[in-house]
Amino acid sequence: MRTLAQDVPKQLDREIEVSGWVHRIRELGQVNFVLLRDRSGLVQLVFNDKIDYTPETVLTVKGLVKANDKAPGGAEIHPTSVTVLSRADQNLPVQVNQDPDKYPLEVLFDNRFLSLRMPKLRAIFQLQSALLKYLSQFMHTEGFFEMKTSKLVGSGAEGGTGLFSVEYFENKVFLAQSPQLYKQGMISTGLERVFEISHAYRAEKHDTPRHINEYVSFDVEMAFIESEVDLMNFEARLLDFVFTQVGQNNQAELELWGATVPAPGAMLKAPVVGHDEAKDLITKITGKKVFEINPEGERALSDWALETHGVDLVFINDWPRKKRPFYTYPTADGTKTHSFDLIFRGLEITSGGRRINEYAMLLDNLPKFGMTLEGLGAYPTIFQYGCPPHGGFAIGVERLTQKILGLANVKEASPFPRDRKRIAP
Repeated sequence: MRTLAQDVPKQLDREIEVSGWVHRIRELGQVNFVLLRDRSGLVQLVFNDKIDYTPETVLTVKGLVKANDKAPGGAEIHPTSVTVLSRADQNLPVQVNQDPDKYPLEVLFDNRFLSLRMPKLRAIFQLQSALLKYLSQFMHTEGFFEMKTSKLVGSGAEGGTGLFSVEYFENKVFLAQSPQLYKQGMISTGLERVFEISHAYRAEKHDTPRHINEYVSFDVEMAFIESEVDLMNFEARLLDFVFTQVGQNNQAELELWGATVPAPGAMLKAPVVGHDEAKDLITKITGKKVFEINPEGERALSDWALETHGVDLVFINDWPRKKRPFYTYPTADGTKTHSFDLIFRGLEITSGGRRINEYAMLLDNLPKFGMTLEGLGAYPTIFQYGCPPHGGFAIGVERLTQKILGLANVKEASPFPRDRKRIAP
């Protein structure tokens, strides 16, 4: 039975079998060393003969485990047999055993199948896998139903802009910006609480470290809420659970990046500021009059929240009506909305709010956004036949990963990023 590298120290003085990739070779003459890498870490192999392997060659090794304080984990293997499963070309375009910071991002992306073997890069997606697990685990515990909806839609969820078109037999359809229509539709069926983790697509011509055109969206929708406050409180509990789990179970990935997560309970202390108050705060902090909450302002608000509340997260609510989608529920005076963003370490990772659930209010709202009932397809029928008060939010999984690990570019948090210029590999 195969033993993982991380478990080798538990097998002292036993004959075991390990398999993996040749990570590093160190030849000292009579004694030679190979570091073998598998999904769990590194194990040292000790040879008395000349080594005839190339880096990244895949081996299965049988041998005796011996203690060695200088070896990874305090143990090493003295092989009795080695089987070469796949020999790697000597001319590697990326050296897996080097720090990825030595290479430009585009080189790492061009050679993605190889660069992702780097333990530090692979750790990004080991952490991301854990995040997906924790998000889903919390939602099921809270009585949510998980769904998977179509990514081929007849029109956009937010007015039809920024859409990728696709030929679909005799018709032209679009890649979904979000599962918004379907989330609300499933609420109206009586499920009341739904969530989805799936891809979303934005045909926006950005070229910044915070944007990506294909991303993974964690979408939440829940019925019988009163305002966005219910949603913010729920998300605070959700992220507190996620951060706590990461802190307890993913220290290896955090340490590779020198990263931390908010302490248990810290998320529950995240401040809530209104949109206008947020602009005033940014002006006071930066000394610059602001008219929009821009990236510099988001960073300033996060720093303020860390200094005053001990956590670098801040909710911004009461957004003006003109800055939110047509389906966002307006406040009583009609100038603002029951909506919010969540800023984490200087970056917006969440947008959400209460939705319009009354058919008459929806009809009244459309002309204000230059929209027509006919242009919405089946969407209005969700409310025409009775739909409870509801709302939801979405978290960009890549952005959440980026901010936890402190990645410079959100594309680093996508295994195969898609932007204006990149569609391969």
